[in-house]
Amino acid sequence: MSNGIKSGVVGFVLFATSGCVLIGKESYLPFPRPKPIIERPAGPLPPSTRPTYNLMGYPPASREGYIDGCETAKKSKWGFKDFERYENDGQYRTGWDDGHSICSKQQKQ
Repeated sequence: MSNGIKSGVVGFVLFATSGCVLIGKESYLPFPRPKPIIERPAGPLPPSTRPTYNLMGYPPASREGYIDGCETAKKSKWGFKDFERYENDGQYRTGWDDGHSICSKQQKQ
């Protein structure tokens, strides 16, 4: 190859690859970027705005976990996972897992 062709090929390669740098990583992801979960308001939820579910007969910790898990699956502003409680309270953990699982399936339908 002559020097003119080599420098033309090198120039083309540099030009073609420089566009990749300008595009940015996020624009060519093969899947959409997940939406962030909206932050839950600090402190206890006001009773008038907290979602209601018919969970009579279940312990309070299970009911609270179910609501938190279900709302997390729905990606609502009430979605929340109390990690400390999830690790230390089996009733809350079971409620959260059940709520998240059931409501995730309902979202897909």
